[in-house]
Amino acid sequence: MRMERLSQDKIRIFLTFDDLSERGIQKEDMWREIPKVHELFSEMMDQAYSELGFDASGPLAVEVFGMPAQGMVVIVTRGKLERESGAQTEDEEEVYELEVTLEQSEAIIYRFRDIEDAIGAAKTLASRFTEEGRMYRYQNHWILAFDPAGLESSGYHALIAVLAEYGEATSVTPAVLEEYGKVIIASNAIQVLATTFVD
Repeated sequence: MRMERLSQDKIRIFLTFDDLSERGIQKEDMWREIPKVHELFSEMMDQAYSELGFDASGPLAVEVFGMPAQGMVVIVTRGKLERESGAQTEDEEEVYELEVTLEQSEAIIYRFRDIEDAIGAAKTLASRFTEEGRMYRYQNHWILAFDPAGLESSGYHALIAVLAEYGEATSVTPAVLEEYGKVIIASNAIQVLATTFVD
């Protein structure tokens, strides 16, 4: 389980499938109201407080993104308490007021700290993937995005294995990249990177 602070009131938590299986949780369980998921959420909030100083009291909006072969990304946003001063309500015992949004993204999207890492990944993948990938610049990261449609299972897993070696999975969606990111290479990003930057 890895977490990072996005802003004062927002954190992002990466859960691998190993994190889930260690707790006896299946990917599909994240969509259900079961005690194990509540325990996992409490554990995440405890860790967020100890690691990041993120206080999870009050209303929380929770977005869960399922990513193929990588696990889950949970984004927690702390809302403002909208209670009249002095007004006590019966549900104040409830620590978390959750508004959960679940999204399943099929796109394979990885970010890289610098262009050298993206080039390294492209050179490793170039012999096998000839027409895949788009490259974006978004929030000071280089991002490679792939549509898994048409990839056979072995190619799909090989692609993810190499991308994970050089970069890290990100929860940003293709729609966000299209709207807010800058398209650097519109198509065939692997081949363009591999052939443009020759040692």
